[in-house]
Amino acid sequence: MFSAENRVIYTKNQLGEVICQLRFPEILSISTNPPADFQEAIRADYPRYSALREPIPAQPGVLPARTQPGINHQFLSADGIWRVNLTSKFISLACSRYTKWEDFASRLDKPLAAFIQTYKPAYFERIGLRYLNFISRKDLGLDSIPFSDLIAPCYLGLLAEEDVQESSAIRSTVDADIAIRGGCRMKVHAGPGMVRRAGAPQQDKELKFIFDMDLYIPGQLAVNLSAGALQTLHAQAWPVFRGGITDTLHDALSPDF
Repeated sequence: MFSAENRVIYTKNQLGEVICQLRFPEILSISTNPPADFQEAIRADYPRYSALREPIPAQPGVLPARTQPGINHQFLSADGIWRVNLTSKFISLACSRYTKWEDFASRLDKPLAAFIQTYKPAYFERIGLRYLNFISRKDLGLDSIPFSDLIAPCYLGLLAEEDVQESSAIRSTVDADIAIRGGCRMKVHAGPGMVRRAGAPQQDKELKFIFDMDLYIPGQLAVNLSAGALQTLHAQAWPVFRGGITDTLHDALSPDF
């Protein structure tokens, strides 16, 4: 499951989005007051702002803890590639055109520092790093290759069986939440599926392999340890992904050594 190979950077990576999210005990002022000071600190890099109202989850016979919908403050880079989201319970950074960790981490520095300085969270309850891979055989010139030749058996489910044809499977996915190295946990969803992209002119009909890795550290984490926690999570991402793909797919992704 874990590869011992040295990390490489894929020039044809299949990442649809990479998201870092840090959850904290609820700070009500983020929902009740516009985050003007926070915006000023990051506005040069994230000039586009919008506010999304989050619905209150309904549970039969249970009164909601709050009576007003939460507000998700969204800050976009001018090109729309980078997105910061701030709610009363989390801050996140998302990138739709990921290249390498060093670039992503440097983009995270400013909004995270601005958040800590402005709102002074007591601690973080969960720090997560999520990689959404949408593996396209068409884009990689692997149209005639079955997923069983590209993906490790542990992520294939029934498709790993020799007498199961890929074309016969309506649905075959693997979902798990497990402890991994470095005190981290990982939620993984893997399997063939269609990908719906927001704003796309038409539905993408290619069957892709979705490899969704959500690496996270739970518990009360001191604010000053957040950078180290993220480095730990990132260090686990490569061995998990490389261990989940075959040499055929590794080569098709054009590794840069």
